[in-house]
Amino acid sequence: MATIVLAHGAWSAAWAWKKMRPLLRAAGHEFFSPTYTGLGERAHLAHHEIDLSTHIHDVTAVLEFEDLRDVTLLGHSYGGMVATGVADAARDRISRLVYIDAFAPRDGESLFDLVGPKAEANMRAGAMKDGAGWKLPINPMPPDTAPDDVAWASPRRRPQPIKTFEQKLRLVSKEAPPPRHYIYAKRNGPGDVFRQFGERARSEPGWKYYEMDCSHNPHITCPEALMAQLSDIMASK
Repeated sequence: MATIVLAHGAWSAAWAWKKMRPLLRAAGHEFFSPTYTGLGERAHLAHHEIDLSTHIHDVTAVLEFEDLRDVTLLGHSYGGMVATGVADAARDRISRLVYIDAFAPRDGESLFDLVGPKAEANMRAGAMKDGAGWKLPINPMPPDTAPDDVAWASPRRRPQPIKTFEQKLRLVSKEAPPPRHYIYAKRNGPGDVFRQFGERARSEPGWKYYEMDCSHNPHITCPEALMAQLSDIMASK
């Protein structure tokens, strides 16, 4: 049994992990899935000053107010940016960090730095055209997402505040990071930005690397397979 805390992806929120909750509960785990400020059920709080630090504080506050320790911290997609910051700010509360097809930044990097100038320019253009300059339009879901899941998820997804992608992560802890695990989704399409982090996890000490035959949102498209992978990770030393 484990205490698991989620740092979810962009445009998303706690609702997107609906399929995972009963699986985690059945396995005896305690699962916390805070929604970031400005997204999901907290979309009414959206404003142009929300940045990466805001979302790091959202998750760190749950660790502190719930007094959670020995935490398995999950970071999915953009949530890898958040989880990296949370693990730095609350190192003594984190036992392991699991990146699920996620960004794994180093100190001083922003998400825009990691996706490259072409993707950044496209997203900025979308924000200027449809988001008053500060709301990033919603990215499409993977093409293999079931129609029922697209119909369920699409009305719940919300624009992402642009500063969350602009702000560079600043790491201040002098301690070594917790053990890190990287799950790479092999069905990423053209312009795959996550392979670079999988390669890093395969080559650097302190990481364990895994692959899943899935697209970018396994918590939606193949929750049982993701649960099996997480169970293996949590059972490992």
